[in-house]
Amino acid sequence: MPTIYKAFLNGRNEVPPVQTAATGDAIFELNSSGTQLRFALIIRNISRATQGYIHVGLTGRGGPVAIFLFGPNKFGISVRRGVIRGTLTNQDLVGPLQGKTLRDLITEFEDGNAYVNVHTARNPEGEVRGQVKPSS
Repeated sequence: MPTIYKAFLNGRNEVPPVQTAATGDAIFELNSSGTQLRFALIIRNISRATQGYIHVGLTGRGGPVAIFLFGPNKFGISVRRGVIRGTLTNQDLVGPLQGKTLRDLITEFEDGNAYVNVHTARNPEGEVRGQVKPSS
């Protein structure tokens, strides 16, 4: 049975907070064998989004990139509502999780130690951010 994790992204969650109309949701679904993590990243009212990642880090703190969701894109994409979908595997892990497994990433999700961050041309350190949590 797949396991679901979610994050709600907004500018208030950035460190430091960012004033923006942009928001987003990230939904992750781990397959039953733990070999694939499907995701949908929904971003709204964003201008020139250049990249999106999962970082390892607690609420209110920055942390290293663990996996790329999209980008980098030099010019950025602007959307009222856009959806980026993909499937991640162990080979996609980078930084502190390189050489590890998706189960290690899931442990970070369950410990509240991972967040999704979408960067823009205007806010290259991040425009919207949200901690990944198990879905109830």
